[in-house]
Amino acid sequence: MDGKRKRKLSVAIITFNEEKNIGDCIRSVESFADEIIVLDSLSTDKTKSIATSFPKVRFFEAPFPGHVEQKNKAISFCQNDWILSLDADERANDELQKSIQSFLEAETVSADGYKIARLTFHLGRWIRFSGWYPQRRYRLFQKENAEWVGENPHDYIALKEGSRGKVMKGDILHYSFTDFSHQINTINQFSSIVAYTRYAKGERFSLLKTILKPLGKFFEIYIFKFGFLDGIPGLWIALASSFSTFLKYAKMYELDKLNIERPSNVRKDYGKK
Repeated sequence: MDGKRKRKLSVAIITFNEEKNIGDCIRSVESFADEIIVLDSLSTDKTKSIATSFPKVRFFEAPFPGHVEQKNKAISFCQNDWILSLDADERANDELQKSIQSFLEAETVSADGYKIARLTFHLGRWIRFSGWYPQRRYRLFQKENAEWVGENPHDYIALKEGSRGKVMKGDILHYSFTDFSHQINTINQFSSIVAYTRYAKGERFSLLKTILKPLGKFFEIYIFKFGFLDGIPGLWIALASSFSTFLKYAKMYELDKLNIERPSNVRKDYGKK
């Protein structure tokens, strides 16, 4: 470790078939990471061989029980007190890299966790409105004072009661979708997970919500979150968000009224510890 640095940092990443992303993700953090934990949910592509080609990577494999559970498992493998948690399709931009390096060299720190903005590239441009930016969330945190929580797959890091939080300069660059078809595939997958999770918790189908919630979501994204300022991509995002909301309730109908065990695109190992 550099003699100027006062603390060590682990980076935690979960993966599944991320051969197109994992290399760039690791390269964006290897200059300041003391170790990089990659927890893979049994990929069938080259994710493992790419990840393990980096000297700082410690690679683990485990079935996928859910986003919250898997990310907390990745944290449990980290050996250092401070952790940066990323998805494989995310990168630390130059400003964030400098901010983290300064943080590691600081004599003292006055927070237990740091929120970082995330900037998403989609449909040929960086999306700066539509509720997608700055979307600050805790990503750099002390291991003992934070954990992943939330409703799968919409997870987030929460600091424990009494912990102190601050905002760190810089952005996490998010290359979420390769194109609109990729976004639709993701919406289809994530809406299935939400419906499956909510149904397991006791929620049941509502026709009124199926009609009203998608309409409300469109106006929320396009008007109240200024999606119209993102041009045509902003319109597509609002429409896709509305469609995603509809799908959650439509799939709830299948689970509730048609007695299917789970949507067909929810992995069989989902929910297993």
